[in-house]
Amino acid sequence: MNIIIIEDEKPAARLLQRKIEKLGLQVNTLLHSVEESITWFQNNPHPDLIFLDIQLSDGLSFELFEQIDIKSSVIFTTAYDEYALRAFKLNSIDYLLKPIDEDELSTAISKFNNQFQKSAFPNLDIEAIKRMLVHPVAKEYRQRFSIKIGQQLKVISIDDVECIYSENKGTYLHTIDNRDYLIDATLEELEAEINPKDFFRVSRKFIIPLKAVKEIQVYSNSRLKINLPTYKADEVIVSREKVSDFKLWIG
Repeated sequence: MNIIIIEDEKPAARLLQRKIEKLGLQVNTLLHSVEESITWFQNNPHPDLIFLDIQLSDGLSFELFEQIDIKSSVIFTTAYDEYALRAFKLNSIDYLLKPIDEDELSTAISKFNNQFQKSAFPNLDIEAIKRMLVHPVAKEYRQRFSIKIGQQLKVISIDDVECIYSENKGTYLHTIDNRDYLIDATLEELEAEINPKDFFRVSRKFIIPLKAVKEIQVYSNSRLKINLPTYKADEVIVSREKVSDFKLWIG
């Protein structure tokens, strides 16, 4: 089976790829914009299944269907439900709201497998659309972390996180009370699960919350240095390619 993902947020695309491949399927291609996708479809055989984010960085993904006669089945992925009816007029199998639940993902793939065997043009699940429109689900971000300490679990509120960092192939939470906790997730996974209005990935090593930014200093090579209230183990540097986005983020 040939599967591609079209998603403008690269960490979210990689996270979805891992979830799909965890179900025993292979994702062949990751695309990140309308323009890139149009070019790809003009030069490649159409896949069996597309996981398609609706709001891409350069427009709505519906523009693909206006310029390309898409032959593939589609599972839409989005943080909003306002495009549900429009999506289901296309070759849509399902419409998954972010953050994507693994059970719902598995159900959507099973739905595709069943319908793919019967027809190249699957039937629309109108009742599912109605249920979703009657009970819309807003996008929710992670609010807490469960940390295993020995045989116990400690719950840490996201409000208590001063920074998230990677070190020696591990990922750690540093809290406002100057403690560090190893967490079973990568920075890429966490970046897709926390609110981008409150948290920013300043480099390959650090994600920081806006409220923890104590002081910003000009650093070498057009970079910035962030001083946090308690974290002192290493310098928190905004990488050069992130500086412009960081300035926009802090307002």
